[in-house]
Amino acid sequence: MQTPVEIDFQGMKGNDALRASIINHVDGLEQRFGRITACRVAVKGPSEHHRKGAPYEITIRLLLPQGREIDIARTPVADVRLADIDFAINDAFKRARRRLSDQARLIRGEVKSHNGQPVATVRRLDREGGFGFLETGDGREIYFHRNSVLNNAFPHLAPGARVAFCEETGEKGPQASTVKLLGKHGLR
Repeated sequence: MQTPVEIDFQGMKGNDALRASIINHVDGLEQRFGRITACRVAVKGPSEHHRKGAPYEITIRLLLPQGREIDIARTPVADVRLADIDFAINDAFKRARRRLSDQARLIRGEVKSHNGQPVATVRRLDREGGFGFLETGDGREIYFHRNSVLNNAFPHLAPGARVAFCEETGEKGPQASTVKLLGKHGLR
C-alpha cells in the first residue's frame, strides 16, 4: 500500500487490538486482490443514549490503481449482531471482499450475466415524504420514489419486503426507476 491505513474512531475510543484487527483485514484484502493504494476505515460507535445494543457503523473506502474507488458503507439495521464491534468489523470486510472480487472480475472482463431484474430489500420508508431506500445484496443503498413503485403498491411496502427493481443514476446517486413488490406481500 502506498499510504498507511487511516483508521478513524468516532464516538468511541479506539484501542491497539481494534487497530491491529482492521490492519490485518486490510492486509488480507491486499494479499487476495492485489494492490490497494490507500484505505480509510471509519468506526462509529453507538451514541451515548443508545449505547446498549445499538449497532456500530463501519465505513471502508479503498483506492485502487487507475483511480478506481470502492466504498463500503453500513446503514444501521436492526441486527443485534452489529452491536458487537468484532462482528461489525468482520461483516464490513466481508462485504469489501465481495466488492473487490466483483471489481477484479470486471477488470478481467469476467462479468456475470444476470437473469431477470436484481432483487433488493426495502430498508427504510418515509411514507409522508413518499420515498424510501432499498438495500441490495452487495450492501448498496438505492433511493426510490413512490411513483416508481408499480401497481400503486407503495402503501403495501414495509421494511424487509423483497422487491425487484431497475436501477439508474439520478442527480444524487443510484435510484430505482421501477420497483415491483415480489410475492403476495413481498416477503420470502
